[in-house]
Amino acid sequence: MRLAVIAGMMLAAAASSAEASAWAQKKGQGQVIAKAEAMRATRGYDSTGTARPLPAPREDLATGMLAEYGLTDRLTLQLKGDWQSGEDAFVDYSGRGPVEVGVTWQAWRDDHGAVSLYAGYAVAGEGRNAGYAAPGVGEQDWEVRVSAGRGFGAPAAVAGRWGADRMFVEIQAARRMRDGLPDEVRADLTLGAHFGEDWMMLAQAFGGVTDDDGARWLSAETSVVRHLGRWSLQAGWRRTVAGRETPLAEGPILAVWRRF
Repeated sequence: MRLAVIAGMMLAAAASSAEASAWAQKKGQGQVIAKAEAMRATRGYDSTGTARPLPAPREDLATGMLAEYGLTDRLTLQLKGDWQSGEDAFVDYSGRGPVEVGVTWQAWRDDHGAVSLYAGYAVAGEGRNAGYAAPGVGEQDWEVRVSAGRGFGAPAAVAGRWGADRMFVEIQAARRMRDGLPDEVRADLTLGAHFGEDWMMLAQAFGGVTDDDGARWLSAETSVVRHLGRWSLQAGWRRTVAGRETPLAEGPILAVWRRF
């Protein structure tokens, strides 16, 4: 049981897209996460998926907050939002990003695994409401998401070579219905390894495709997490590794969260 609880807390906090995780919060428990990221791109993927130079470098900075609270053992309330600034060859912007409220329902859970369903509603802001769109484009979004996760002991080869003692994997699939932008299908994958009680490494992939046969993207992220009691610190790097009609962006990710 302890393995599943630890994995659930870390997955909910560490996912770069900050979406609901497979493990819902327990009743009366929650967490608050503060996050900052700085993405820069000098190239972008065209309509054929070929990386080409941009007219000018694109920079996107964001600081955000995510809060989760267990209403019951099976229902978790989630609130999130961010503030953004950046520039490219066509625009120099600063403003609020989308604000989202949602609920995660724990559909199934045992000592090692969990499955959850999430539904959320977002109001667009003056910032980028989609990574491939211009600032301010879009009105409101609805999202439904299914997440499945499993914790397990580290295989002998991993434990012997790297010293990991516990691991977990989570897969998420989502449908985002947008007003003012094309609808999207998204998929996320997280693989994590615990090194004792104080350290964790994450390897993550975040992908999506729009309905209009336009933008699509796949980003890879690696990060290290240090646990300090109820606090945790995360530092990592994210890079777009494939796409179409989207920038080839990369940069650092920093996060701090507090569980209560």
